[in-house]
Amino acid sequence: MKIAMAMSGGVDSSTAAAILKSQGHELIGFTMQLWNQHRNISIDENGDPLPSRCCSLDDVYDARRVAESLEIPFYVLNLEKEFERDVVEPFVQSYLLGETPIPCVACNSRLKFSALDKLARSLGCDKIATGHYARIEFDTEKKIYRLFRSRNHWKDQSYFLWELTQDQLSRAIFPLGDMTKSEVREIARKLGLYTANKPESQEICFVPDGNYAGFIERYLKAENRIQEIPKPGEIVNSNGEILGKHKGIHHYTIGQRRGIGISHKKPLYVLKIEKAKNQIIVGEEEELFSCEFMARSVNWTIFEQPPSEPVRAKVKVRYRHEPAMATIYSLPQRKAKIIFDQPQRAITPGQAAVFYNDEEVLGGGWIEKVES
Repeated sequence: MKIAMAMSGGVDSSTAAAILKSQGHELIGFTMQLWNQHRNISIDENGDPLPSRCCSLDDVYDARRVAESLEIPFYVLNLEKEFERDVVEPFVQSYLLGETPIPCVACNSRLKFSALDKLARSLGCDKIATGHYARIEFDTEKKIYRLFRSRNHWKDQSYFLWELTQDQLSRAIFPLGDMTKSEVREIARKLGLYTANKPESQEICFVPDGNYAGFIERYLKAENRIQEIPKPGEIVNSNGEILGKHKGIHHYTIGQRRGIGISHKKPLYVLKIEKAKNQIIVGEEEELFSCEFMARSVNWTIFEQPPSEPVRAKVKVRYRHEPAMATIYSLPQRKAKIIFDQPQRAITPGQAAVFYNDEEVLGGGWIEKVES
């Protein structure tokens, strides 16, 4: 089988490539050059580039070195324009709306399994392989592809793949779906892969220091859109009483406790971000819990048409959230209403809500509106 191997320069994709090569597949290695490092947006206060362990020029070099050791062809695919248009700009806009976005979902569905797939098809590749910790199975009875959580739940990345279509799933391979991280590193060491002991990337690749507000401000300044930088405003409680001033809504996220800057008899948390009023609503921890929310741009992984009846499933509202039982009501225009059986903490607009039946991904959507 001829396979396009997405190589990030990390140990996971490197090991996945080595496994597929050992199985006798014909591989072509691809690294996507995503973020334009010369934009000078991912810099520190002194103007120096921030160190990144994902999608950097060093990663391109590491991926090339692994491809050479495996003796497979290697290409760098420049997707900087697409990445900025489909991932970075929506990320910025989401923060400006008072949301907390998760760009890795869009990067997977719109770049790795869309833009890269187009090139792979043109080169006659049958499949695209990545180092994701997830599993795909083909249901021979229903003739559909099913997406499952990784055997190792702590490393499971199915949460980031819910936007994949049946066509994309049909062409995807995840060689690491049944493995743990330690097993992957051990294989890499035995094979002498250059990336065997490379540290794991935790941050968003284009915001390596985790300072999202700083990145957004630098990005808007670079785009001559300084007028879009959110202005300071009021911090209020649930009753509308003014408690203080905030620095701009892009500095805050639902559930945040540190950095609010208000003294109170009990710790205060961000409960809601009101873009229209330019307000941050805060309250005590018990006020963070809610049962109901709306989701937009819903994708049902296993249904040809949105289900006409309510669906009972476990729903995960952020990457490290333990999926909880809920009822999902499909609505027109690819929307859904989700009602949890028990209140959940800090359901956050802009994050992904992913629906699971045991280990299987049923679909997902973007959290849009949370009901108190």
